Amino acid sequence: MKASSLATLRILALLFLLPGLGGLVISAVISTSYLDSLPQSPATDEGRVVPRNIHGIVVYQTREEDRRLTLMEDSSVGVFLVGLSMGLFYLGRWGKARSRVPEQDEDELSPARPK
Repeated sequence: MKASSLATLRILALLFLLPGLGGLVISAVISTSYLDSLPQSPATDEGRVVPRNIHGIVVYQTREEDRRLTLMEDSSVGVFLVGLSMGLFYLGRWGKARSRVPEQDEDELSPARPK
């Protein structure tokens, strides 16, 4: 594989990995804020009837809040996994490209030893 293709693959892997991680961090922050602000018992008058377990504590949210947070979590995991697989593919190709480089003699690589 050409060096330019490897560089493009590395950049694409990072372009998927970083937003995926960022989305996971943001969804964790939202989840933690839900833990502090949402009721721990159903509030039917507010429409908060959908349970969400956050660190062992059940809070109740609206269907829209549940849909948005679930979508963010799932899409972040998906984007991260695409980036991770691209990164692993890149590392495999990079390793093969490096192994094709002619090896130097072992004596040339080791430091001089006193006799």
